Amino acid sequence: MTGSNTTAFDFIIVGGGPAGCALANRLSARADKRILLVEAGPDTPPDATPEDIAAPYAARAAANPAYLWNGLTAELTPASNRRPALTASYEQARVMGGGSSINGQIGIRGAPQDYDRWEELGAKGWDWASVLPYFRRLERDLDIGGDLHGQDGPIPLQRTPEPEWDGFTRAVTAEFKRQGLPLRDDLNGVFAEGFGAAPLFTLDGKRVSAAAAYLDARTRARPNLELRALTQATRILFNGCRAIAVELASRGRSEVVAGREIILAGGAILSPVLLMRSGIGPGAHLRGLGIPLVADLRGVGRNLQEHPAIHVSAYLLAAARTKSSESRHNSVYCRYASELARGDIPDMLLNFACRSSWHAVGRRLATIQAYILQPYSRGSVELRSGAVEDAPLIRMNHGTDHRDMQRLMESFRKAAAIFESSSVSRIAFDPFATSYSDRVRRVNRVTLRNRLATQTLALILDMPRPVRRLALSRLVNEAPPLDVLLAHEELLEEHVRRTVTGVWHPTGTCRMGRDDDPEAVTDPAGRVRGVAGLRVADNSIIPEIPRANTTLPAIMIGERVADLVLASDATEEPYPSA
Repeated sequence: MTGSNTTAFDFIIVGGGPAGCALANRLSARADKRILLVEAGPDTPPDATPEDIAAPYAARAAANPAYLWNGLTAELTPASNRRPALTASYEQARVMGGGSSINGQIGIRGAPQDYDRWEELGAKGWDWASVLPYFRRLERDLDIGGDLHGQDGPIPLQRTPEPEWDGFTRAVTAEFKRQGLPLRDDLNGVFAEGFGAAPLFTLDGKRVSAAAAYLDARTRARPNLELRALTQATRILFNGCRAIAVELASRGRSEVVAGREIILAGGAILSPVLLMRSGIGPGAHLRGLGIPLVADLRGVGRNLQEHPAIHVSAYLLAAARTKSSESRHNSVYCRYASELARGDIPDMLLNFACRSSWHAVGRRLATIQAYILQPYSRGSVELRSGAVEDAPLIRMNHGTDHRDMQRLMESFRKAAAIFESSSVSRIAFDPFATSYSDRVRRVNRVTLRNRLATQTLALILDMPRPVRRLALSRLVNEAPPLDVLLAHEELLEEHVRRTVTGVWHPTGTCRMGRDDDPEAVTDPAGRVRGVAGLRVADNSIIPEIPRANTTLPAIMIGERVADLVLASDATEEPYPSA
């Protein structure tokens, strides 16, 4: 790469995801501070948001490689004596707005006990009473008021009313009612067993990403805020143990940009990678790769947590499908407590969709996804080398704690039983075990070839039942028959180990903690231990994953850290020299 120069900012935010967008908005509201927001992916300005990102149904954007980090894979389950490690692509957003620009738009906070647990683990000031004002500040709940909800925030939240639920959702919830599970009107107000419509950050039939909400035209017009898309931070530069600048790469050119404070908001995979590549992390690991050590923090990249999931699908009767190819599915959630739950707080979730993807086959397949809200297994992120172009080694370790495997298997049985119930079996036929394999990923790419191929297969699936069963077993299903899996415990466990996946909620790899905690990477203000002028403000600082989708927690973190940054700014030094 050629070319370099130096520019100075008060705050450099690395990563334009949910937390980064919130940080950029709140920090740039101080007109006397110069802010730079760097995003490796493309921008999504209000007047030029791509159609697939604006659409309320996420499958097209989530499968678009233009919005994803290239080459990321994860070892989902480790190798054993009987099988190799299960490795698959691991999609992470690389676009302004981050995951909020391509995900399912679920606006769930988690249980109050989740945040009280954060404080117990050393994140002082992150208990429920402390974070609730930030959840209220970020949201504009269009359905529900009261002390638990915000009415003036940038993120609109609204739920699909029950009369508008599709036929599959109505059939599944009829089974829940038969089982005695209550309907919960407010999944962000009552965290208990039951089902209800998840709040969505959509408005007027369009997605409202963190970029749309926090980087609107008025915010972008601020003269003290600079946005640089398609620009990757490759390394943090230090003067001794003080971070003073970021090395940026864009379109074949490099640039060193100085900042009084650098804030990483790249997410739980990329933030620890940038720290380690810059010399902050486990000393032995970095020395072994020839990376000069700045701070020996053994917790960097450890404590990786995700919500592990399994899936069961079935052919859906035409009358129970969605009517529009672009409208989103309802995202009605059911939370329940397993036998391993702590107290009576739900630790499991069932998410059911009346279509499984954007294409013709996906519109004919209903899917129940079951996942663990509070997993015990822990993974890690490590460098393969110090080279920017080398993807990290991600180990999820799903199911390595026997309590997780036990709950995944039980949730598989529960999902299968729902398909066999009287209300659901009338509209959904021939259920089978499914997985988000690399083959499925290839079919989900939005291409003309996939469109034509799935249209042909869809015609076959609409044929009489014997033909459909043959097509499902030969062309769609990659697992043993459902009845065989349910009848053999060892076979079911092996199936779960081969098909378990995450739901793109990585957290915990730069976690907050007390000063005497050797695994803590950051303090409760997000400051990286052992260095000055450097913070992390994204889901990587979470000590323990909340029982929720992680977009709202990420935005909350951005909001809260912005306040912490501004509160301490008066004592900071002038611009350092790069």
